[in-house]
Amino acid sequence: MTRSTKAEKARQLNAARGLLQRHVALPEAVRRLSREFELSERQAYRYLEEASQLDRPVEVTEATVPITLKLPPRTVELLRKSAKSSGLTIGAIVTGALNAFLGALKKHG
Repeated sequence: MTRSTKAEKARQLNAARGLLQRHVALPEAVRRLSREFELSERQAYRYLEEASQLDRPVEVTEATVPITLKLPPRTVELLRKSAKSSGLTIGAIVTGALNAFLGALKKHG
């Protein structure tokens, strides 16, 4: 069995958290998680146990490529404030915003 990457673990924890938030009974949640991610029931239970301690979803990270952006100072200030208050990185905020923007373009273009 291969070790999970950080992104895989984040997806598994978020799926476990979703099952718990939907009040799926623990035995059923273990079965679903185990089946969906090809985990042992013991592993699935551990993910559910860990997910029960989360107060928000885990950020799913992918490999990143550094880029340089030139932004107005006010935008940078707002980004920094948003990052500080949300606990997200500036990169995560920009990625989310760009994905939403590009997705909207795709729908209308």
